[in-house]
Amino acid sequence: MSNDTYDLEALQNGSLANLALTKFKLTPTPSLTVFPDDIFSFGPSLIHLDLSGTGLSSLPPNFSTSLPNLKILFLSNCAFETFPDLSSHPTLEMVAFRHNSLTSIPENTLPPKLRWLILTDNNIPSLPSTISQCPNLEKCLLAGNNLSALPPSLTRCQNLTLLRLSANNFTSLPKFLFTAFPKLAYLSFAGNPCSLRSREAHKLPFGLQDIPYRSLTISRVLGQGASGVISQAEWKPSPDSDFSEDVAVKMFKGSLTSDGRPEDEMEAVLLAGSHESLIGVIGKVTEWEGEGVKGGIVMSLVPEGYKVLGLPPDLESCTRDRFAEGEEGWEMGKAVEMLTGIAGAGAHLHGRRICHGDLYAHNILASREDGHGLLGDFGAASVYGEEEDGVERVEVAAFGRLVGDVLGLVGEGEGEEERAMRKGLEELQRRCEDGVVEGRPDFDEVVEVLRGMLGWRGMMRIPEVVPH
Repeated sequence: MSNDTYDLEALQNGSLANLALTKFKLTPTPSLTVFPDDIFSFGPSLIHLDLSGTGLSSLPPNFSTSLPNLKILFLSNCAFETFPDLSSHPTLEMVAFRHNSLTSIPENTLPPKLRWLILTDNNIPSLPSTISQCPNLEKCLLAGNNLSALPPSLTRCQNLTLLRLSANNFTSLPKFLFTAFPKLAYLSFAGNPCSLRSREAHKLPFGLQDIPYRSLTISRVLGQGASGVISQAEWKPSPDSDFSEDVAVKMFKGSLTSDGRPEDEMEAVLLAGSHESLIGVIGKVTEWEGEGVKGGIVMSLVPEGYKVLGLPPDLESCTRDRFAEGEEGWEMGKAVEMLTGIAGAGAHLHGRRICHGDLYAHNILASREDGHGLLGDFGAASVYGEEEDGVERVEVAAFGRLVGDVLGLVGEGEGEEERAMRKGLEELQRRCEDGVVEGRPDFDEVVEVLRGMLGWRGMMRIPEVVPH
């Protein structure tokens, strides 16, 4: 057990009573159906409370007054059917009710300081109009519900930056999504009727191969997430041939993630096609085995020397990536080359009517030496039609934020050319994040601006994988 995770016995035997805990996490206890009043002994000191994995379905009336300084509340994998009244809580900023049985969010129940709302995987048919009373709302995760509309009052949440609507019942998206939110940059809506209809009109790129699972020999795990596992493998196209190739294989499994469904991610990756700043897709896996596996894709192996550009947001940064110490030191020209490639990938995807949905530094593998990046992780990607054309300029705001992050990684000691590039990037960032969404450039224009900064140097070609 970690330092801030405790079992029910420790809570109830009084051994924690005199501790001024700031965080309390209860080990999963499905048999717990009544809120334990012992938690109230932590009083004003408690900032973070996690009672996920219990049988709780309600909170006591004195919850808000007894824990007046609580900022983070996790009640995921519980038994709530109705969202509890948290409207009087003065400090709550993050609330998580993932995978409950919620069918109702009554009006006037959301906490006024709410910044991060997680309602993934419930049965919610509608949001309350009083969500407008949460002006700080920045991150809203609603995938896997029964939503078919959003309240117009949501437009008063002007700080909304990330919105997940995948796997709901939208036959069309509200037009105000593409104009009313000056900070909205990360939007996903795959697995809705509107996206599924658009996906049917798309054709898979020519040249994708069907690759039997038996032709792959898995050697080691490269990474894993909620939607599946990525492994390095040796691919032997023909059992009678001596030819083989080292590849990366992602097998999709599981069900719903906070971004959407694994099968929608797999479809988006396959539809994306080829671009020098996307990880190359060779084909899709056939004849696989394994319980719960939805399918798989075979990709080119990323060359050595590529590192994740950033770290995902944490509870404090919410929608902003973080960067480890020592990540600074990018040379300005190389940074612009890398950004040009990523913008080109954005133009390529939207040319195929695919919104990446998660255009973050933590989803980019980058080589500082080569000035090159590879955009990956299509977990929040959505296929869209003409009715959703405005989504491109929403995603351009995400690129603007990326430009700002990369500028923070560029080292000191700039010459005249570098200072001119910095000024140009700052102006591009401002345009990409323009609060008037219609005034932003599209990705094609962004690419042209960046190429103009590079001048004669052009862009770096993705290096070949050297066998070793």
